[in-house]
Amino acid sequence: MLTPEQLAGLRRDIQFSAVLGGRTLSLHSTWGLFSPREIDEGTRLLLDHLSLDPDEDCLDLGCGYGPIGLAMAALAPQGRTLMVDKDFVAVDYANQNARLNGLDNAEARLANGFDRMEAGRTFDLIASNVPAKVGKELLAILLHDAHERLRPGGRLYLVTINGLRQYMKRNLTEVFGNYDKLKQGAHYTVAMARR
Repeated sequence: MLTPEQLAGLRRDIQFSAVLGGRTLSLHSTWGLFSPREIDEGTRLLLDHLSLDPDEDCLDLGCGYGPIGLAMAALAPQGRTLMVDKDFVAVDYANQNARLNGLDNAEARLANGFDRMEAGRTFDLIASNVPAKVGKELLAILLHDAHERLRPGGRLYLVTINGLRQYMKRNLTEVFGNYDKLKQGAHYTVAMARR
């Protein structure tokens, strides 16, 4: 049985630092969010293969507490980065982490994919660590919506478990007309499609 002190310790924010977008960022998270104590392997692989210009507008789809979006905001300081998640706790932590690290060009909002985004808002780059169990229906919606929201020449970067690799190849090719496997690791694959 936990003591009151141990329980109080579990309730406190989890705090750690990570190098994201070439900067050491302080991150806060909590139990119940994805990979709360460290940057997960899939996100690291995605960030290792992400390429963007300093003035690009970016979207982190399913941001969690914000590691991908914050990295993009750090790499594109003259652009704007929007982070969205369907979990209000994740959105709160992503916004807190943006403020904590002085990334004024990043903000997080509550949304299930693109459903609450203002009409006409477009991006140069969209990135996501796609949850394995999101379902093929939502994945189909997200890929089509991402295509619509990318500017001409814009890129969609995805990291998925290797079990979804062929599915993503088929569907990105169908929706975008192209597919580029950037890296296949032991457990994850990073793919990119261009509008």
